[in-house]
Amino acid sequence: MTTQRTRSLGRPTLDAVAARAGVGRGTVSRVVNGSPQVSPEARAAVQQAIAELGYVPNRAARALVTQRTDSVALVVSESGERVFTEPFFAAIVRGISSGLLETPMQLWLAMAQSPVERERVEHHLTNQHVDGVLLLSLHDSDPLPTLLEERGLPAVLGGRPARMLQPGAQPAWFVDVDNVGGARQAVEYLTGQGRRRIATIAGPQDMGAGLARLAGYTEAVKATGAGVNPDLIAYGDFSEGSGATAMRRLLDACPDLDAVFVASDLMAFGALRTLRDAGRRVPADVAVIGFDDAPVARQADPPLTTVFQPVEEMGRQMARLLVARIRGDDLPAPHILLDTQLVHRASA
Repeated sequence: MTTQRTRSLGRPTLDAVAARAGVGRGTVSRVVNGSPQVSPEARAAVQQAIAELGYVPNRAARALVTQRTDSVALVVSESGERVFTEPFFAAIVRGISSGLLETPMQLWLAMAQSPVERERVEHHLTNQHVDGVLLLSLHDSDPLPTLLEERGLPAVLGGRPARMLQPGAQPAWFVDVDNVGGARQAVEYLTGQGRRRIATIAGPQDMGAGLARLAGYTEAVKATGAGVNPDLIAYGDFSEGSGATAMRRLLDACPDLDAVFVASDLMAFGALRTLRDAGRRVPADVAVIGFDDAPVARQADPPLTTVFQPVEEMGRQMARLLVARIRGDDLPAPHILLDTQLVHRASA
């Protein structure tokens, strides 16, 4: 027969952790719940006792007291194929996991591209299941932010929403990189190298990153005194295949182009392939600059000059901002903007 004593021996209690650590039960509770109101010494002692005893918090019991699930969701509006193959998403998840490391929060991941996936995800996104939500790869028509607001669930977006680039837009909680500045710096570098027919392969125009990187390109071109030529602009969806297709369109429309700024490294990888197939030398005939500084940039032929964006740090800051919202912390601003920088390699 299993007695209360053997159950206690099999599952260490909060009191047992407190006794081992030499602190009060309340201190252990604060450490387990991720409260900052614990001294570093007491936190270290409790964490050591937890490790020695193998203590595992009873989440169901704690949820009844705290009214929290200790779970957050990352919802990505892309296919599973892209999420598990493209480096950007892996880096974001690493960053989010790092940002949640010092908290009791657990992360669950969901893709929400198809109607069936979206219905399942929307059904699960309630305060009975999660304390908050991280949203990634949102398109401007996506109803999820409004739905979460109506349900009272804190949410943080990865990337500035496209609507936020319009005058008078309502504020949103987001973490983003300086897409406009990064794109502008790339094109300014190309003009400084004497390139005069600079094209761009822009991202989707219903996504903040797609709009902002095109805006940076446009600003830099206008600063030279030249007008923006629509024939020098093509569009992709941030995938390698779309970059190859867009590059073919640009070469057909403007065979004399001498540079191209591409709004993602994967699209740039596709553009390099098209240029090679067309007999164009990079950078002698056409200089190419991407955006991301993904591993594919170093593996490209030639290695890709690109705009570095701190993707892992973006994930960390998304997690920290969401946790702060869940805790009700007083925050100075609803968004965080991270710097970008140009990384010089052989393609430009």
